[in-house]
Amino acid sequence: MTARLALLRHGHTPWNRAGQIQGRTDIALDPEAVTQLSRLRLPPPWDGAHLWSSPLSRAADTAALVAGRAAQTDAALIEMNWGDWEGLKGADLKADPDVTYLDIEQWGWDYTPPKGESPAALRDRLVPWAEALRGDHVAVCHIGVMRVLLAHATGWDFDGPAPFAVKRNRLFVIEIDDGTWSVSGDPVRLIEAVP
Repeated sequence: MTARLALLRHGHTPWNRAGQIQGRTDIALDPEAVTQLSRLRLPPPWDGAHLWSSPLSRAADTAALVAGRAAQTDAALIEMNWGDWEGLKGADLKADPDVTYLDIEQWGWDYTPPKGESPAALRDRLVPWAEALRGDHVAVCHIGVMRVLLAHATGWDFDGPAPFAVKRNRLFVIEIDDGTWSVSGDPVRLIEAVP
């Protein structure tokens, strides 16, 4: 049986705006993001789909704001563990000659931050979760989670430019049919809430 999984990235946090790596650190949405997301809703038919989110508050709160209801959380959807680099800025790490920080286009599946998690490890926890789904689902999660799921669906191997750009306030739809993954159409924008 086919499943459709629509992925939505959480709203901005203070760490996003500052360029800090969040990973599993539970940073809340900032007030501007709450205001913006309060004006948006999931479009049909996704407004009636089963709603999931990462257990981190920035994802769970985004889900509640755009769906008008609480999401079921699952630990599989938590962001990649950035280990020793959580809270630091990628630009600072990249500038430090003693650090092995790489741009995402140079990672490969096995790139692992110190005491962190590789995309391959993230894939190992995400794919079984997604392949157990049936019907339509929305998952509000994180850019790392979305990149891994979209990479799995498109065949991208974290080597060279990604064939997708993860933007906010859009649903990225993946179809899963008996272990065969594909991206379904263009991203779907959230709609304005009816006052």
